[in-house]
Amino acid sequence: MKRKAIALLSGGLDSTLAVKMMLDLGIEVEALNFTSPFCTCTGKNSGCKSEAVRVAQEYNIPIKVMHKGLDYLEIVRNPIHGYGKGVNPCIDCRIYLLKKAKEYMLESGADFVFTGEVLGQRPMSQRRDTLRVIERESGLEGLLLRPLSARHFEPTIPEKEGWVDRDKLLAIEGRSRAVQMQMAEDLDVKNYPCPAGGCLLTELSFVPKIRDVFDHVAELNLRDFRLLKTGRHFRVGPHSKAIMGRSEIDNNQLELTRQPGEAALTWLDGNTPVTIIIGGQGDDILALSAKIMLRYTKAEPGSECRIELRRNELTEIITVTNDMTPEAVEKFLVA
Repeated sequence: MKRKAIALLSGGLDSTLAVKMMLDLGIEVEALNFTSPFCTCTGKNSGCKSEAVRVAQEYNIPIKVMHKGLDYLEIVRNPIHGYGKGVNPCIDCRIYLLKKAKEYMLESGADFVFTGEVLGQRPMSQRRDTLRVIERESGLEGLLLRPLSARHFEPTIPEKEGWVDRDKLLAIEGRSRAVQMQMAEDLDVKNYPCPAGGCLLTELSFVPKIRDVFDHVAELNLRDFRLLKTGRHFRVGPHSKAIMGRSEIDNNQLELTRQPGEAALTWLDGNTPVTIIIGGQGDDILALSAKIMLRYTKAEPGSECRIELRRNELTEIITVTNDMTPEAVEKFLVA
């Protein structure tokens, strides 16, 4: 009887190799891919989702893309197992993914779950002790196979039952990907992305933006976190934030994602970033945001400046004085 397994497929080298190994061992594979507002992807065009879908199409396996939702944001806010160097709850995140994978395994009639994890490759979530914690708390004890490092662990149910030949599994360990790259050549695995990118939650420069949202937003929503990738962020009030484009791409993105009732500001008399206001839209907040924006233009210090304010279908002109010093602006800058 042919056995079926659920693969956690990111589209990167390790998970792609794991899929290829299982297919070569005669396992029917169905892939799961998870997207996150914190994902940084380096593939052309791309993103992790695109890479995972490409791999699934190449190997002719079904793939289901799942979005990490509000329940995941609450895990990021209050992780049971704590953070890594940033605000990255890697252990809790992995447990979350594998719980979802277990649910899908049961729904789809699969026999087990496998991943491309490698012992010791990631300092927080792939240590031997944390891998055991993750397996236990995900509810997948005995049913979670890590084929690239399987021979470092006790045999799983798929190995004990003979569904998978343990002798054909591997014992890779550590952070180097030299073995995997040689495997890719031997197995004719091509077009895999370089092992870059990852999660914004691990980047120290991104931490202030994340903490700012947690500190000022009672009810979390995915949009607030998606916007963190765009522009400069300024906390202009307890419940108000100004987001200013750094480039034309940012400006366009901010205009496209602006929601009804949110104001957009531009300086009328010169090149200007687009600034949108999230949250409270009082006159004092708008004027403060406009003054902050002017510090990133060539407006003369002390000059009276005309600002175009667009909100809903209405456009008006307000005038503010360009009188904020760089030090004053810095106090409002989140990142």
